[in-house]
Amino acid sequence: MTLRDILVHVDDLESMPARLQTTLNLARKMQARVTGLFVKAKPYIPPYAEVQISPEMLKMHADQIEEAAKKAEAAFAAASKASGVTTEWRAIEGGLAEVLVTHARYCDLIVLGQKDPRDLLLPGDRDMPDEVVMTCGRPALVVPHVGKYPDIGGKVMVAWDAGAPATRALHDALPILKKAKSVTVMVVNPVTDLPGIGDLPGADIAQHLARHGVKAEADHVESDLKPGEMLLSRAADLGADLVVMGAYGHARWREVMLGGVTDHMLNHMTVPVLMSH
Repeated sequence: MTLRDILVHVDDLESMPARLQTTLNLARKMQARVTGLFVKAKPYIPPYAEVQISPEMLKMHADQIEEAAKKAEAAFAAASKASGVTTEWRAIEGGLAEVLVTHARYCDLIVLGQKDPRDLLLPGDRDMPDEVVMTCGRPALVVPHVGKYPDIGGKVMVAWDAGAPATRALHDALPILKKAKSVTVMVVNPVTDLPGIGDLPGADIAQHLARHGVKAEADHVESDLKPGEMLLSRAADLGADLVVMGAYGHARWREVMLGGVTDHMLNHMTVPVLMSH
């Protein structure tokens, strides 16, 4: 697999310029094309409230969305021109997650922003980015809403548990891993009695990566901390600029209720995370 077609969610939030710059820099490194997608999401109006909302108010909201789309397009055009990356702009009406999922299925990677509790204003905001990660069928790069990440993929940490989502994420990330300066396969609280797994956790998958030209080191840690906390701690220790991991190995509701690894990473990430489900 190669990364030739990247989709980025463009909105009018403060965190968007950093997300866009991360995307454009990655695209330049991968010689990929970038599509910027702005979703003109309509407000959810309960049936009992429809009669109380005047046509003027609805028009005012529509005008605000159009103005936000124009500003986002201008910002996207300026950043694209400065980067030298080939780009395309789209502004589509519809539900936020639904539109993103549909367009993600025609690209190699979708770039999303981490959920910011301060910006949960429109319908679908609370489902982001989880719903897209879960249902788009493509790898998703989630960029934190705080900080700037202009250059990712130099030092990569792969969270490995030998599960199907982790396997998919690792192989989806191969184009990036092949260009990385260092790759660490990290296993938290390894299970050593799985059939066909060697004595050193992570060594077998590191050997597989080596056959793809990826120099990877296997590492593991045992801890009483939650796996999500331990992964972020190890990423900081390694100076990783990207984490690769499977998303929602268990049912999403179970992870949200019980505090699973994916939910923890989505809420507390300190570096961009490439996820596959």
